[in-house]
Amino acid sequence: MTYYKDITAEYEDIEDRYELMVERIRSITKEETVDMRYRDYFVRTGEFLLQLDKVIEKVKSGMPISESCTAGELQQINAALYQDVMPENYETSYCNYEYTRQMFGEKIAENEIEDIDKREYLFADYLTFLCYEFHGLIAAAFEGRVVDLTVWFELFVEVYGIFENFPSVKAVKDAIYYFEHDYAEFFMDYRVREKMDPILSFATDIVMKCEDGDNSYLYEYGEYIGKNELETEAFLRRMSSEKVASIARTYTEGFRQGFVAAGIDMSKKKHVNIRYSIGMERIVKAAILQFRDMGLEPLCFRYDTNRINRTRMNRIGYVGTPVNKQMDYDHQMDQTLFLDRKLMERKLEVMRGAYEKYRYEASVYAGPACIEIFGETPFEPVSKPGQLTLSKKQQELGVEYTNELSQIVNEYIPGDEYSFTIIAYPMPEIGDDYEEIFEQIIRINNLESDVYRPVHQMIIDELDQAEWVHVIGQNGNQTDMKVSMHVLERPETETNFENCLADVNIPLGEVFTSPKLTGTHGVLNVSEVYLNDLKYVDLRLTFEDGKIKTYTCKNFDREEDNVKFVKDNLLGGRDTLPIGEFAIGTNTTAYVLANKYNMVYKLPILIVEKMGPHFAVGDTCYSWSEENILHNPDGKEIVAKDNECSILRKTDISKAYFNCHTDITIPYDEIGGIYSVHADGTKVAIIENGRFVLPGTEILNEPFKEAK
Repeated sequence: MTYYKDITAEYEDIEDRYELMVERIRSITKEETVDMRYRDYFVRTGEFLLQLDKVIEKVKSGMPISESCTAGELQQINAALYQDVMPENYETSYCNYEYTRQMFGEKIAENEIEDIDKREYLFADYLTFLCYEFHGLIAAAFEGRVVDLTVWFELFVEVYGIFENFPSVKAVKDAIYYFEHDYAEFFMDYRVREKMDPILSFATDIVMKCEDGDNSYLYEYGEYIGKNELETEAFLRRMSSEKVASIARTYTEGFRQGFVAAGIDMSKKKHVNIRYSIGMERIVKAAILQFRDMGLEPLCFRYDTNRINRTRMNRIGYVGTPVNKQMDYDHQMDQTLFLDRKLMERKLEVMRGAYEKYRYEASVYAGPACIEIFGETPFEPVSKPGQLTLSKKQQELGVEYTNELSQIVNEYIPGDEYSFTIIAYPMPEIGDDYEEIFEQIIRINNLESDVYRPVHQMIIDELDQAEWVHVIGQNGNQTDMKVSMHVLERPETETNFENCLADVNIPLGEVFTSPKLTGTHGVLNVSEVYLNDLKYVDLRLTFEDGKIKTYTCKNFDREEDNVKFVKDNLLGGRDTLPIGEFAIGTNTTAYVLANKYNMVYKLPILIVEKMGPHFAVGDTCYSWSEENILHNPDGKEIVAKDNECSILRKTDISKAYFNCHTDITIPYDEIGGIYSVHADGTKVAIIENGRFVLPGTEILNEPFKEAK
């Protein structure tokens, strides 16, 4: 209840304001003072807000909700809060733009869709946005955040008042715009604090009592609790404490090794951010105890639940399984409704002030330790008519905001002064073999570095002789890439490629570099790939001097929808991105396992990138930490850290970084060949027909033989 104690105390009249709003909302659900077209919206939305009031009253009592309710009551509360946005009910939810427009009798004209900068938005669009944001308040209710609920309730009442009189779209837009503008300081300041201050221990407290009783503690988060959460918790509950501790040790030791490899003094750090999925609490608890032995206190914060802090679909923090991915996709461009330069500059000003306020906490931040999950059915979004889209000006503002924000964060948390680790495990949604797959992933996450280190070195020694690398596809894959390598000034002591073993990036299994952009040309094609929770079918990117020139996929029937999908999601609204990484994955064990269980396209990029050659678009692997001196196990210094974009950090940092890094892997079976091409024309094969052929790498083909 830390939030309730700390924040509520700053607002002397907040309880009175809150009670006043609750009473007003109760009356709204019974009134008939607005046009009948809109009455159902305000009644249903008001009733939802009153459900949140019931939750917060339980929380304010001081007793954990899992102790004041029976298991059945907890399930009923959870189901009721998410009922209207479940996929089976979404078609008649006011969180659905299509439904709200239909109910209000509003329609977007085709010419307005085409000319986005001049588009006039509808009542339905703003009220749908509000309904979605109100669902983000479920988290606030369970955390006892009375101030959050109060100010959002006040906005609901204000908008209702507009509809009682002479409603105009401009009045509704202004109410929302100035709410976002005026409360940016409140919401963004707290967001920075919960990322930096372990005193805010809402999630940590839940994790630390996960073994005290049954699974009721899961419902204290306020997240949707479904099959994945319940079955993961049950599986881990049956596991021995020793095994759980061993799983956690792989992860925490990888984090520690990251500091060693980068030559960063971890003794100066005090806090580590633990990111995980609900249901994994036993592993997280073991990790917390191990981190505390290292002198690090946990920071466990929830993903962003409101638009003021949220920018894209990515959910960074602790998470539950998304209740409705199509809904989240429909709302990913909500800022279209009000984003302008004034609001962007206001948010940047607030963000800088917040980091200055928590300067000390930022200085002792050790970095993120992430436990990812995988196994859900790949999400293929439906593109809908009239879907919100950022205008050209707004896209430019979004890119500018991301760049400016990253500079602020790096000023207070320099990229070369912290580390990270990331590991992944399956969720029950992966199928009936869940527990067996989980055990196999434990094995893959603990593959021996001593076996891979010398094999990687043989690949690196050959690639360090290359002027460029040629990658071609097979079996329908039309990849044909010429990748330009940096020239080594002192090849006896320098290398272009990093020998990636089991430290920060678990599991092991790749050699990678930041290639030259100039001279890098060709086509990158993948039949299917799953990137940032979205499935791409037949993704095709063409490159000229290392930058994306054209792009498309075959997700949709209309080519314009495919191009837009790639631009909005893979390129983040930009016109282009550079290649930030070229790598050859060597974890054939993971690849064979993935094919055995037919889960190649369900694995996270963390594992998939080790299962074949891959290219990353966006920043290099060394963004914001290029000055750290890194050596491979053979003692050679890794020098290929910059490219023609990132080197601009020395003259104009705003042009150096893109604040994204997305790996795109070509499966072994789609690789016709990877060749190291020397300056004299010598061509040496690393992979041919999906198998390693470079002398000394034959051991990497053993898993393929075992599979047969």
